Amino acid sequence: MANPLTFAASPEEVGVDSRKLETLFARAELEVRQGHLDSMQLAVARRGLIADMRSLGRVSAAPATNDTLYVVFSCTKAVTSAAAWLLLQEGKLRLDERVADLIPGFGEQGKERVTVEQLFTHTAGFPNAPLAVRAWTDRQERALRFARWRLEWEPGTRFEYHPTSGMWVLADLVERRFGMALGDFVRERIAGPLGIELYVGLPEELNPRVAEIVHVGEPITPEEAAEVGWPIAPENEVTEEALRAFNQPFLRAAGVPGGGAITTAAGLALFYQAILRDLEPHDGPRIWEAETVAEAIRPRTGDLLDPVLRVPANRGLGVVIAGDDGHRTWRGFGHGGAPGAFGHNGAGGQIAWADPESGISIAYCTSTHDRNFWRESRRTIDIGSLAADLLLD
Repeated sequence: MANPLTFAASPEEVGVDSRKLETLFARAELEVRQGHLDSMQLAVARRGLIADMRSLGRVSAAPATNDTLYVVFSCTKAVTSAAAWLLLQEGKLRLDERVADLIPGFGEQGKERVTVEQLFTHTAGFPNAPLAVRAWTDRQERALRFARWRLEWEPGTRFEYHPTSGMWVLADLVERRFGMALGDFVRERIAGPLGIELYVGLPEELNPRVAEIVHVGEPITPEEAAEVGWPIAPENEVTEEALRAFNQPFLRAAGVPGGGAITTAAGLALFYQAILRDLEPHDGPRIWEAETVAEAIRPRTGDLLDPVLRVPANRGLGVVIAGDDGHRTWRGFGHGGAPGAFGHNGAGGQIAWADPESGISIAYCTSTHDRNFWRESRRTIDIGSLAADLLLD
């Protein structure tokens, strides 16, 4: 259950305009009220506190509440990456190290030149590499699978989203260097100290609180997509079947590092508040050094383009950076926000980001995946745009 001490007495206490916030909530609730989505959960945070939070709809035949847990899919990548930042911070890993020097056999099939930094930035060259379920909790089996992976293009020469493969390797490095599974490490070093509900590997007793994943609606046709000028992404491993598999407790417990985190919107928004806090000098306890965060949220992919959106990829160490008007990415961000906002979106329209300029962080969760990706994309942009303009005038 969310800790009431993390909530502000009012949005104004943390410099957020309650009227603007109500407009944001109304937009987030729109598709639920229209019947397109079963539920949604949205939290906005600033100055280390939740400015406000709203849940609406039904999940698994019960009303959605602020204690409902959601699978946030690729929003997980920021969590996994933030855990790996601690390897860098403690000198247990370097960005320029070759992965082949760290994991036995990894360099086979031409992968000997892949670096740690390329894992974070989706430039490693094996975006579609598979990993069998039996390898998820078996390091030796993982190493065998890693060795079989083949390069699809020369590492560092292009950006192409790696849905799960790069994060599996980062998680393996965390386990090797810290001696514990990623989920245990996140709980001990991040979620526990912050007092938030954020799981990469769900305890069995919490399954009744998790919103079940459903798919609704009809996909738009290529002709409709062309009419609105929105690209259709190529197929990859993130299928409807793969997403709905997270309704199974064993998969929730597995702690998939590229897409299996389970949390509340409050937990995710406060995770980003901690990153913002540690970006600045302060006297209190910290998880990351300011230099660590600054390096992590710096764009590192140069002029490499997102092959779907045809805009600069804007990738830091496992996070997406919004960019300015000429180089802006729309993956989780809207109009009007600061170029330095960073975060990671997730399948189904999950949103999570933080803005160092305004101090705001936001998390939006839903268990309903709308096949009409144009409607989903418009919702993401609308929510992001409204969230970027929440400060008191």
